[in-house]
Amino acid sequence: MSLTDLTIAQARDGLRAKEFSAVDLTMAHLHAIEALNPRLNAFITVSHAQAVDRARIADAALAAGEQRALTGIPLAIKDLFCTEGVRTTAGSKILGPFVPPYESTVTANLLRDGAVFLGKANLDEFAMGSSNMTSAYGPVENPWKRKQDGTAVLVPGGSSGGSAAAVAARLAMGATGTDTGGSIRQPASFCGLVGVKPTYGRCSRWGVVAFASSLDHPGPFARTVRDSAILLGSMAGHDPKDSTSANVAVPDFEAACARGVKGLRIGVPKEYRSDGMPAEIDALWQQGLDWLRQAGAEIVDVSLPHTKHGLATYYIVAPAEASSNLARYDGVRFGARDGGEDLRDLYERTRAEGFGPEVRRRILIGTYVLSAGYYDAYYLKAQKIRALILKDFTDAFAGVDALLTPTAPSAAFAQGENMDDPIKMYLNDLFTVPANLAGVPAASVPVGLDANGLPLGLQVIGKRFDEETVFAVSAALEQAAGFSALPAIRAGG
Repeated sequence: MSLTDLTIAQARDGLRAKEFSAVDLTMAHLHAIEALNPRLNAFITVSHAQAVDRARIADAALAAGEQRALTGIPLAIKDLFCTEGVRTTAGSKILGPFVPPYESTVTANLLRDGAVFLGKANLDEFAMGSSNMTSAYGPVENPWKRKQDGTAVLVPGGSSGGSAAAVAARLAMGATGTDTGGSIRQPASFCGLVGVKPTYGRCSRWGVVAFASSLDHPGPFARTVRDSAILLGSMAGHDPKDSTSANVAVPDFEAACARGVKGLRIGVPKEYRSDGMPAEIDALWQQGLDWLRQAGAEIVDVSLPHTKHGLATYYIVAPAEASSNLARYDGVRFGARDGGEDLRDLYERTRAEGFGPEVRRRILIGTYVLSAGYYDAYYLKAQKIRALILKDFTDAFAGVDALLTPTAPSAAFAQGENMDDPIKMYLNDLFTVPANLAGVPAASVPVGLDANGLPLGLQVIGKRFDEETVFAVSAALEQAAGFSALPAIRAGG
């Protein structure tokens, strides 16, 4: 087996047994990046020298008997996390020259546990998109291919498409992502990975470039449920620098993967069964329920009556918060600057040149719904609906331990498909957005392939701060599905 094919758990054991070194592991992934990244465009920045230096430090730590959670494990970092001394762009021209003088809390936690950072992964600009087509640094190619049309270039999903493509193609063992409306779970489904959006407040947002502050959730990508549990255990924790960080203990997520689902009650939201759902996704959903039933869980119908308003609510709240957050990019304090005749001209030129079309669209929407004449009609009403969506989840979880739904309404689509209509693109978040509005944890697990041989995922949604049950149910699904398909483009493939 190639070093790039190892899971994080396998690599951790191999490093501790001195079967190979952290430098060996890191160099294998750097060689894979060198070979495949020109095509996939999964990385915006590759930190070759820094990665090798950290791998050597990891080897010294291993030789001294240290056994931290991620010592020597090479990871990709979504280019939304500030990394000290390494350029952080957020996929935008306006932050192109920005080199942070500080480390985000999540990446600092990973470094504390010995991780090696390979570089910064591509993303939709400011995390706004579902296809990784809005990046100022070019689109990312999904390493999976259709059986019947192998020439089509597929999107990896978004906004964390670079992270997902890097892990799927074996350019990294795991990656960080952020999920504002599905930006970890949808790319995980498109790329045949496990993607976890933890409870809001479980992972610090300090040092993560903000899109929508009340909706942004940092979380991990990995190839197995166990690996994602290992990563989240390192990423999570209370952070006094983030006022929304929850001061709750971080449990042993890895141990939770072995708990099983016997005696659990799994809810099926009836509102997710739409008339337009593709038959193969509906069949896979039913198969997932059957697997959990056979593993000892009880399947229960539940209702989330305000789910139908989730997308509309999200696309008012998220742009409104984006409009506020992105006001700081003015060409004065940091980032790119396009000179003007006066201060107002400087602002206009810098923002017109620095922001792409999708970001400008969402800023305009957000500014509109926050304006004096429309605040009550749109933003205030959306916040009231959001409260009702949270109540729906609270009511449902009074009788069940977790929910099971599809992750996305389709498999990965080709670049250029669905791109002419923003509404079609926004519908990619149909099944994922409600969990962000409610702040509850959710994971996507690959469980099968569609007729074109592309991966499909199922979504497990849990109670607030009950990621342990999410991991237990996800692991049961993973074991039953036995998903072992591989992408066409990958290191060593």
